[in-house]
Amino acid sequence: MIIHHCPTSFSHSPRSIYPFSMNLLSGLRFKVYPEVETRNSISRPTFCPSQSCESTRFQIVEDKKICHDYQEIKIQESTQLLGVGAIPRSIPVILKDDLVDIVKAGDDVIVTGVLTAKWSSDMKDVRCDLDPVLVANYVRRMNELKSDIDIPEDIIMKFKQFWSDFKDTPLKGRNAILRGICPQVFGLFTVKLAVALTLIGGVQHVDASGTKVRGESHLLLVGDPGTGKSQFLKFAAKLSNRSVITTGLGSTSAGLTVTAVKDGGEWMLEAGALVLADGGLCCIDEFDSMREHDRATIHEAMEQQTISVAKAGLVTTLSTRTIVFGATNPKGQYDPDQPLSVNTTLSGPLLSRFDIVLVLLDTKNPQWDAVVSTHILSEAEERKGNHDDNLNDIWSLTMLRRYIHFVKGYFKPVLTKEAEKVISSYYQLQRRSATQNAARTTVRMLESLIRLAQAHARLMFRNEVTRLDAITAILCIESSMTTSAIVDSVGNALHSNFTDNPDQEYAKQEKLILEKLSCIDDFLVINITEG
Repeated sequence: MIIHHCPTSFSHSPRSIYPFSMNLLSGLRFKVYPEVETRNSISRPTFCPSQSCESTRFQIVEDKKICHDYQEIKIQESTQLLGVGAIPRSIPVILKDDLVDIVKAGDDVIVTGVLTAKWSSDMKDVRCDLDPVLVANYVRRMNELKSDIDIPEDIIMKFKQFWSDFKDTPLKGRNAILRGICPQVFGLFTVKLAVALTLIGGVQHVDASGTKVRGESHLLLVGDPGTGKSQFLKFAAKLSNRSVITTGLGSTSAGLTVTAVKDGGEWMLEAGALVLADGGLCCIDEFDSMREHDRATIHEAMEQQTISVAKAGLVTTLSTRTIVFGATNPKGQYDPDQPLSVNTTLSGPLLSRFDIVLVLLDTKNPQWDAVVSTHILSEAEERKGNHDDNLNDIWSLTMLRRYIHFVKGYFKPVLTKEAEKVISSYYQLQRRSATQNAARTTVRMLESLIRLAQAHARLMFRNEVTRLDAITAILCIESSMTTSAIVDSVGNALHSNFTDNPDQEYAKQEKLILEKLSCIDDFLVINITEG
């Protein structure tokens, strides 16, 4: 019997075998084994297995007791395989000997075993039922394979041919890919670019001290109601091969991380949303509805990508190598003159862990309102049968998933000297700024710039981080409106749209940024004159 589930909890206890001896008159010894059906209890024998013996009095031989490793886990159906509204089923699994401790909460596993039954509580005046249990004889961890997608060779050739066609206008090719992200939402180019860079992520590496620096990026959308935040969350969950969606209103610290529950006299750990999303994406809507204590528990999960647990005598560390995608509403009317921590009531340490924080303000703009209303009305015409030829150029959801998975596994971009100079100069300029936000302009900001530049290089189908990638990463940080903007032309992220000539638009923004950064490094002055 093979079951493909995701284990959510486990408990651990030894399994014992007690040899019993007869009374002193006979001295005959025999073994008695615990019974799974009776929750591993050992009953004192009522008769001797020897046919020639009629004794009914026995005693335990303590020094001959043999113990084996024994563990019970509870596995649950993967939420990715369930339909909408379906409740995942679970079943306990018994692991013995060498199978003990080979899995932990949040792992995807394939279990092969024998299905048996176990009696429930035998308390007085309580109905006794049989519960199914699986006695495993083989367990295979699927963590290394859980994000794998079988990409045919012809699809890979299509990717290469696509970028060959846009060799002279690479940004136009990039925008063609971005149009496939949440196509039902008009415009919002900056948000779609941020979603793509967050899902692709950077390259994880180990620094000189041996500490792992995460490659996953985190994204937070702060916006007024009706700006499409939840739609981006749901679409990002579809793009990820492994995702968990939750809301801040219905999530506690235990629900996000891990909780200890008592089942059958044993303490068990049940994994939360961040642990279940290990290797994938965790979407948290209504981030502002969470209590401050609950938000503080995810600090370690976002930066160190682990959760340390010490509950009910269970001490362990669980992996949370997940992308956190949050959405929140501002506290009342958004005040641009106040820092983001005041407008959102989110603490500085938590905000600094997000690589990109985009603010979507529904300001009055008659021109933008006219364009959006025209787009919505045109969709109604398309449903009547009048199709737009431009929609045929949009990448499908399946193609986007395959592309994101391929570039994440195939490319390991390395920063060029030119890209390092641009990123370093921008970071120094932000640190010197008089209007800097102390919660954002930390070393984490520098690491975020590197991750975003690497993600953009992957998006552009390259193994090298160029100046274009560094400038794009700076534009994403500037669009967050949480730092001192040096590019006044970025504007509101909600009103950002796809341009007809993105390469020409980028050239203007690049020149402006390099002029701002030229006061930091003479190297950039040379590049401006050469360009």
